[in-house]
Amino acid sequence: MAMDINGFSPAGIRDKVGVVGVGAVGQACAFALMLRGSAREIVLVDRTAERATAAATDMRYGVPLSATVAIDRGDWSDLAGAAVVLICAGVNEKGGGATNRDDGRGRLKLLETNAWVYRDVVPRIVAVAPEAVLVAVTDPPDPLADLTRALAGHDRVLSTGTTIDTLRFRVHVAAALGVHPSAVEGLVVGEHGTTEVMLWSSVRIAGTPLADALGPDRSLDDLRHQIEHEVRFANITIIEGNDASRFGIGVACARITEAILRDERVVLPVAAYREDYGVTIALPTVVGRAGAAGALEPSMSEAERRAFAHSAATLREAARSVGVRSAGADPHSETAAR
Repeated sequence: MAMDINGFSPAGIRDKVGVVGVGAVGQACAFALMLRGSAREIVLVDRTAERATAAATDMRYGVPLSATVAIDRGDWSDLAGAAVVLICAGVNEKGGGATNRDDGRGRLKLLETNAWVYRDVVPRIVAVAPEAVLVAVTDPPDPLADLTRALAGHDRVLSTGTTIDTLRFRVHVAAALGVHPSAVEGLVVGEHGTTEVMLWSSVRIAGTPLADALGPDRSLDDLRHQIEHEVRFANITIIEGNDASRFGIGVACARITEAILRDERVVLPVAAYREDYGVTIALPTVVGRAGAAGALEPSMSEAERRAFAHSAATLREAARSVGVRSAGADPHSETAAR
């Protein structure tokens, strides 16, 4: 059972995090939380108690070298007092057969199966941790966050959105130019899936427009084609060699959790419900103690705006398919404007 550790942040918020679903991604999230010292107490909950116990025991041996005080297996009741719960339960892309690059549904192929899982676990979480911010990590996270919001009855719900996609984008652009990823200013918005939108129009390398950083001898169109393919299918490439895409999203989840626990109000491309689009979709979001604390609308070219509208429409249809009512058409789309 989880230890009762009275660890509090400077703002008075208890630094307790729950991870529900202790498969490859759930374990990676917990391990990243521990390594980064993101939380004082981490509780692992899984339908297979032996797996959660084994994972917690293994990680606990690293606690003396971390700022984390306790990591342990717990039951549902042990989530009480958690400020954040990462929901990682469900079938992954390999298990759900979502590894075909030619299948336009991508991660959405997993939605029906994982919606049933969320219908079971979300009410259990809310019953014991009603104040927690809930973060949908399971694929496809955006429509599952819409479902979570409906089941939880509150707005303290995020999905990981395009956080990992944005990191992948920056890494691949940096590799192509031979610079460190921290020098790359780039953003992916929309669905965490095949309709995601890479905002090439605003890419900068330490403030320098990408076209200028490339120089006259390199083709921007060729670079764009290469990187879009690498980023859009990064998960499948990883799965083909290692069964599951886990470590990058684990670090991303730890960073999102830190922003919530510390009320940082840092801007991350997580997905939250956007009333103007009628769906949970990723845009630059101010992340703090209550989850989403505000949103920004990045500049987009006309082509990027159309692609984003298509992504929003795809997500609204996905939400409807699991019984979540949409707020209606995207007012920014061409169809709505007519």
